[in-house]
Amino acid sequence: MIYMLFDDIKTIVVAIPAQLKEKNGLYSFEFIVAERKAFLSTKKLSYRAAFRIDQGKRELRFTEMLKESGSGISSGSDTSPGFGFKVETYKTGAGPREGGIAEQSSLFGKQYSYSFDYSKIRNAIETAALNFGYNFKYQLTEMGL
Repeated sequence: MIYMLFDDIKTIVVAIPAQLKEKNGLYSFEFIVAERKAFLSTKKLSYRAAFRIDQGKRELRFTEMLKESGSGISSGSDTSPGFGFKVETYKTGAGPREGGIAEQSSLFGKQYSYSFDYSKIRNAIETAALNFGYNFKYQLTEMGL
């Protein structure tokens, strides 16, 4: 039965489209939701989700995050004058996220003109788990997975 659950989740992930990866029983996928390019710099907004299936407890533990990363030439800031190379990564706060990309991107102070509903992915995976008799447990971080 675990293989049928895994096949259902794999179908959900492939339809996004994303690629499911596995390391030590932890499955994860990530994809770029939006991208902004400016003069000599790039910013990417990515969605990442991970889950572990505990056969003994008949439980699927799930976590997700939204992150922004960027690279390129900066034109200086309050802390460093002049030009330089800059790479950054940010993560959102805790808890399941609802709504589209417009609400989430405001956390980063950016304006992305892209619509994406995170809850559809989480709800589809939760429904698959429940359909196969597994409990769905949302977790804040991957550490507990």
